[in-house]
Amino acid sequence: MSFTVPGYTIYERLGTGARATIWLAENQRTGEMVALKRVVRRATDDDRYLIQAQNDFEISHRLDRPYLRKSFEMRRLRRFFQTRELHIFMEYIDGRTLEQIGPLGTHGLLGLFIRVAHGLDSLHQMGYIHTDIKPNNIMVGNDGEVKIIDFGLACPIGHIKERIQGTPDYIAPEQVERRIPLDQRTDIYNFGATLYWAITGQNYPTVMPSKKRSTGIDLVGPREALPPEQLNPNVPTALSRLVLDCCRQNPQERPANMSEVIRRLELAQHILDKNQATLTGPAIRGKRGPMQTFTSSSGDTAA
Repeated sequence: MSFTVPGYTIYERLGTGARATIWLAENQRTGEMVALKRVVRRATDDDRYLIQAQNDFEISHRLDRPYLRKSFEMRRLRRFFQTRELHIFMEYIDGRTLEQIGPLGTHGLLGLFIRVAHGLDSLHQMGYIHTDIKPNNIMVGNDGEVKIIDFGLACPIGHIKERIQGTPDYIAPEQVERRIPLDQRTDIYNFGATLYWAITGQNYPTVMPSKKRSTGIDLVGPREALPPEQLNPNVPTALSRLVLDCCRQNPQERPANMSEVIRRLELAQHILDKNQATLTGPAIRGKRGPMQTFTSSSGDTAA
């Protein structure tokens, strides 16, 4: 560790990102543990990372909702009137990203994604969209807490972006085409592509797949995706249809809002619960294998 921050004790590096490192830190006055995002400008091209980090803070410091990570403070370090570093102090989540955990049992994932959907619904009600939902931006705490993180690419609903921003394997067609106002249905596509990966272990075939990129931007035409229920026999038809509906090329054909997505996720959860009750009847009770359990702050559990 080669830097110090007044008022904080820096313990260890938790992760890295685009020109950023995340550190575990303790507020020396309150004793509170926080996550510190440090973004360093090393070249002119790094200015965009500073802009994204500032955007992350400007949105996330307004958040006070379950399932959305909140930022508390931002400090700007200048040299010769130019910003050289940004320090953002955020909620510390003791856990891992969904990408680090990897695909899990369908039943456990539904409880997790229902909470992610509620988080996005709260964000949309505040007038913002995330635009970069993916496994690496969903944190799962060791206590079962679920948080959406990284609002660096977030923007107001209806915003038109000047350049392509997003993650290739989860990006919506309108994010690639640009010149189109983005809205809740952009997040719904990212959400659906993430859920597709989580329940199948495969990436949804977007128009900008990372595996086909070498240099520059390599776009492909619309391709059919195999229904999740064909790739994972444990996926109920209701969930399989929802995932495909979320990932429709035309935003008008997707669910209109996260409330509709939540309703359909809860229906799929009900179907799985009913099937599980049948499978764990008296004759075979106790034969169910181990599966990770997620418990929300409200006490609901999905295993």
